[in-house]
Amino acid sequence: MKPISTITVSSDLPSVLEPLRDLALNLRWTWRRQTVDLFRSLDPQVFAASGENPIAMLSRVPAGRLAEAARDETFLAQMRSEAGDLRTYLDSGRWFQRTVPGAQGAGDGSSIAYFSMEFGITPTLPIYSGGLGILAGDHLKSASDLGVPLVAIGLLYQWGYFSQSLDPSGWQQENYHHNDPEQLPISPVLTSAGEQLTVSVTMPGGREVAIAVWKAQVGRVPLLLLDTNLETNDEDARQITDRLYGGDHEHRIVQEIVLGIGGVRAVEAYAQATGAPAPTVFHLNEGHAGFSGLERVGRRIDAGASFSEAVAEVRAGTVFTTHTPVPAGIDRFDASRLRSYLDADETGLSRLIPSLPVEAALALGIEKGGDVFNMAQLGFRIAQRANGVAKLHGAVSRGMFQDLYPGFDVPEVPIGSVTNGVHRRTWTSAHMDDLYKKALGDVDISSLSDWSALATLTDHELTETRNALRADLVTMARDHVKESWLRRGADEAELAWTEHILDPNALTIGFARRVSTYKRLTLMLSDPERLKKILLDESRPVQIVVAGKSHPADRPGKEFLQQLVQFADDHGVRHRIAFLPDYDIRMASVLIAGSDVWLNNPVRPEEASGTSGMKAVLNGGLTFSVSDGWWDEMKDDEAGWTIPTAEVPDQSERNRIEAEALYEILEQSIVPLFYERDARGMQRGWMTKVRSSLVKVAPQIVAARMVRDYVTDLYLPAARAASAFASDPALAGEFTEWKAAVQQAWSAIAVSGVTLEGTDGSTVSTGAEVTLAADVELGGLRDTDVLIEAVLGEIGADDEIIDPQLIPLQRGDDGRWAARFALAAPGEVGYTVRVTPQHPVLASRAELGLVATA
Repeated sequence: MKPISTITVSSDLPSVLEPLRDLALNLRWTWRRQTVDLFRSLDPQVFAASGENPIAMLSRVPAGRLAEAARDETFLAQMRSEAGDLRTYLDSGRWFQRTVPGAQGAGDGSSIAYFSMEFGITPTLPIYSGGLGILAGDHLKSASDLGVPLVAIGLLYQWGYFSQSLDPSGWQQENYHHNDPEQLPISPVLTSAGEQLTVSVTMPGGREVAIAVWKAQVGRVPLLLLDTNLETNDEDARQITDRLYGGDHEHRIVQEIVLGIGGVRAVEAYAQATGAPAPTVFHLNEGHAGFSGLERVGRRIDAGASFSEAVAEVRAGTVFTTHTPVPAGIDRFDASRLRSYLDADETGLSRLIPSLPVEAALALGIEKGGDVFNMAQLGFRIAQRANGVAKLHGAVSRGMFQDLYPGFDVPEVPIGSVTNGVHRRTWTSAHMDDLYKKALGDVDISSLSDWSALATLTDHELTETRNALRADLVTMARDHVKESWLRRGADEAELAWTEHILDPNALTIGFARRVSTYKRLTLMLSDPERLKKILLDESRPVQIVVAGKSHPADRPGKEFLQQLVQFADDHGVRHRIAFLPDYDIRMASVLIAGSDVWLNNPVRPEEASGTSGMKAVLNGGLTFSVSDGWWDEMKDDEAGWTIPTAEVPDQSERNRIEAEALYEILEQSIVPLFYERDARGMQRGWMTKVRSSLVKVAPQIVAARMVRDYVTDLYLPAARAASAFASDPALAGEFTEWKAAVQQAWSAIAVSGVTLEGTDGSTVSTGAEVTLAADVELGGLRDTDVLIEAVLGEIGADDEIIDPQLIPLQRGDDGRWAARFALAAPGEVGYTVRVTPQHPVLASRAELGLVATA
């Protein structure tokens, strides 16, 4: 019989078990396995059926089992222990409180607002697509562990990012699943009246869009999630937060308005509603949140500042991180579209951001010579401190954005770097974590810089652990490949072969990341016959497990993916190479842990950082990579293998050469070493390399190191700069007047009469002291307004000074500017004199883009 209706039956939690809800709603359980074990022990079947989602499982556990648990003293003791541990974790002073003066009270950097378009924390909160989100999630987890007072802001997507499947031809299919807030580890932020907190933004035509604020608690860090799917909004407004990276440019603009402008309003309202400290530093994780800076500028103008004063104040407390080394990865919008959203009134002020002058705001992001608004350019213009996500990426970014700082050589462009890291407790498997504890003790080793004790791990211990992790990967891969073929239309009766693919004892290579052309998923297929020979070697087999999604609009990426899948479908090799659809955090944790070697072969230098290989390192995997991203600065022949970069202009020829190197290293170095055994049957050479990777590389790639770098190099200086403006109301005006005077006078600055005394004609002995002097006309500026320096260095091929040494000059009694110094290194040395502005507010000499030279 068919029912006339349905009703949802859910279990009420007995009062004695209420701590379970608190544990479920704090996402610290995602990196504390004892808490996960507690939920699993409550009801293993329900826990598995819920997708290992504690908040979703609680209402599904049968009432009888809940009553039984409420009487089980062993279970209650474990629950109370976990609840107590969480309270201690939340309340105790940590690295930030111990390290930063005054951090127990307000202190420097008392609150940092961290904006990101996506956050990858757990599969049970599906608001991420890939590397940027995983990085943001690991940033929050490590900030929590370190006690950094951070509040994060993102979007609550109704459908999240797509789940991936394949059609019979191996072409990617996208499917979207609805995110029910009731089943997510989030809770509404409530006002004092007990209603959900909302803020709003005004779209063109006076259309008000309401934004509800939810919170996911990530350890000590609140993550505020903005949601426009409200009954009070019209249908278009409800769809703003529908999908991550979905829709066209128009859709992206309104999403970024909600994230940036709505985010600033939400974090302010959250502080007022909860008593949390208002942020003093704003960190923009990519350009998506750039509109947050415009919102803050409008607020300062509304409080009485001029536009220039407001920009100076906002810049002082803003940090911008760029994640892309290629122009195509940057959000660029038609300026006329943004002009319509900023919606100027008859006075030229924005209706979207009250008091903001529209044309002046647009000028911060409009590219030179065009009508294109560049979100990365806005990020650099609205933030006084900026960074790339690896040393090489920082250098590439300085070259990409040199035009924003005219007159300065690439090395002086004010874009630094903080190399990405990964959260150790999240990404270290239980098997491997046990070895860490054995060698280093049950401490948070992320705070340790010396991991040399891991060198004491024996070949037997490492072999046993690596074998277990590889076996787990093989089991998972078999399940996923079978499920994938069923979804592609195969009959279960013809899939017995999937139960025997891969070999738990064979050398296993992992490759998983977003599938885009520059990451070169198919480089391994450059010579299919040679690859088959490597895979099918009877005595020394190799197997490859691949995963990754291509953006729905990236057809070339999808074609790469299809080529790989069709190769893996080949009956001759399908037991040696497997593609696992729908790559996510849960799959990644098994894949990265079980891979003996992690392959990374992007087009150098187009990989900003890359973090998947870092996770493999933490689990005893070895790195096999192009010298790009993080590996460029940490590569070590004792800890992995580096694929040489072919310096040829033709990309197809470059692919051919680098593929040849890939095969050669695999055949001649990696495979022989893996299968080499000593008299006891141990992989002595391989495990020596594993230990070297764990001791030398692993301590450098943890997110705790990354977050400490952000705090010391960026957050605290930004907090001090913001505090200077807050404590001195006149500073913004004084700085603005100074900047205007400097810009007006700059064309009159001249350097002449440069002399180098103490030389014998054109030569000088190594180590001899010389005096460099010059006449400098300051155009009415004061001596303290400028920094005058000698610039010395070796002459490069283009007659430019390379790796310059900068020596400050001082004004002498004769009015000339001079310095005395020794020339230490032999060779041809070029020299000149330059003038740059200096002021306590400036964070970099290149900030104003003003320089005068002899």
